[in-house]
Amino acid sequence: MTLAASALRVPRAIVFATLCTVVSAGGHALAGGGLVPPFLGILGVVVSFCVAYPLGGRERGPEVVLTATGGVQLLLHELFSRAAHGPHTTILGDHGHPTSGMTAVHLAVALGTGWWLYRGESAVWLMIRLYGRRLPVIRLLLTVPTEVVAPVRRPVTTHEATPYGGRDVLPALRRRGPPLPVPVG
Repeated sequence: MTLAASALRVPRAIVFATLCTVVSAGGHALAGGGLVPPFLGILGVVVSFCVAYPLGGRERGPEVVLTATGGVQLLLHELFSRAAHGPHTTILGDHGHPTSGMTAVHLAVALGTGWWLYRGESAVWLMIRLYGRRLPVIRLLLTVPTEVVAPVRRPVTTHEATPYGGRDVLPALRRRGPPLPVPVG
C-alpha cells in the first residue's frame, strides 16, 4: 500500500459514508418514510464506513465504487425502513416482489452517487500522481531550516547628470500599408 493510500484511507471512507448516508436519509424522508433520527443517521455512517474502509487501500475503478454504493444504499434503506418511525416501505412489496418505483429510485440514486464518488476518487488519485513526485522536495523545503539574511545596504552614489540635448535616438521609420512590389527587371 502506498503512503498516499494509507494517509487518505480514513478521509475517503468518511466522505463515502457521509455522502451515502445523507443521500439515503434525504431520499427516505422525501419518499414519505419520515425524518431519520440522528442516532440512526450516525449508525448509517458507521455501517457505510465499515463497507468503505476495507476498499480504500488503493484506487478503485467505477465497477467497485458503483457496486459498493449500490450495496450501501440498499443496506441504509433497509436500516432506515425497519428502525425509523413512519410508514414501513421496503424495496420488496407485500409479496416479496420489488416495487418498480422504489427500485428505480434506489438504482438512480446509487448510480448517481456512485458515479459522483468515482469521479472524486479519480481526481484525488490524479492529483496524487501529478503532485506526489514533488512531495519529497516540498517536505525537504519545509524541514530544512533556512537562515534569513538581511539585504546589504549599499551607499547611494550620485552621478553627474548631463542635460538633455535633443534626440539621441534616430526617428522611427513609419510606413503604412502593404509592402511595395519588388520591380522585376
